[in-house]
Amino acid sequence: MRRARLPVIARRRAGLLFAVLLSAAAVLVAGSSTFVYEPAPVPTIAVTTPIPRKRPTPTFTPTPTFTAAQREALTRTLRDYLDGRPGSLSLSVRDLTTGISYTYGKGLRTATASIVKVDIVMALLLKAQRRERPLTSAEKGLAERAITLSDNAAATALWHAIGGSAGLASANEELGLRDIDPGPGGAWGSTTTSAADQIRLLTALVSPDSPLGPDARRYVRRLMRDVAPDQAWGVSAAGDDAEIKNGWLPRDAHGGRWTVTSIGIVQKAGHRYLIAAVSERHPTMQDGIEAIEHTAETVTEALTKTAPTER
Repeated sequence: MRRARLPVIARRRAGLLFAVLLSAAAVLVAGSSTFVYEPAPVPTIAVTTPIPRKRPTPTFTPTPTFTAAQREALTRTLRDYLDGRPGSLSLSVRDLTTGISYTYGKGLRTATASIVKVDIVMALLLKAQRRERPLTSAEKGLAERAITLSDNAAATALWHAIGGSAGLASANEELGLRDIDPGPGGAWGSTTTSAADQIRLLTALVSPDSPLGPDARRYVRRLMRDVAPDQAWGVSAAGDDAEIKNGWLPRDAHGGRWTVTSIGIVQKAGHRYLIAAVSERHPTMQDGIEAIEHTAETVTEALTKTAPTER
């Protein structure tokens, strides 16, 4: 069967359409570079070696010390002063800020006189603490008069309340005191002690390891802070914000010469000091006061100036 032939016009139109399509394809090929997809350039990230963090240089805080030479110099200074005065004196100081301690006249033991009233009140508080009860209003009134006014009648009443000599001895064993001997009978003022042992007593008022609870410790220190102005002498001369108790007693055993004692906690130049002084055989009470104040000032001044030494 013969294929039908397209008419001439149809063939021409088909040829023309083919030419147009061919031209369009050429244009597309020629301009294809305009439409080529190119991905966005990846930004260059600079790789750097991290700078190591510099560790802080540890600071060295030297431990303060009080050298043997400094102790000897201080002892000579005190001896030169006291050798020219009648009477005997022992003074003990502990710097709670640095931990340094110093004692002059270690062997001296004297009557406590009225500083024992602090010990008696602490014994009362220990007794109440063991029974898990607060002080009664009457006991508080006696304690306040005994310390702030140095009232002897109040001290005698408390002496009996704690069980006298035996009660004080029991309390002092609990408080860690070693050189204190309670007075016989009702003679609480004849209790004997050393300056170093009174530092142990004061330590029981500031240490969290004390057998006395924190409220009891604060209570006693508040009473010591509120002593009558005319009784605010003694170791208070060594610093500020003093919490103190003093004692004074002319003794027949010494021909009427005076025993003068002073204990307390003071602040000086950023340091906190426990100070205890016991002295006896002074011609007058004022002689004893002057000796205590001068030696207390001299010692705390020397300890405050102590330069830290590397170890």
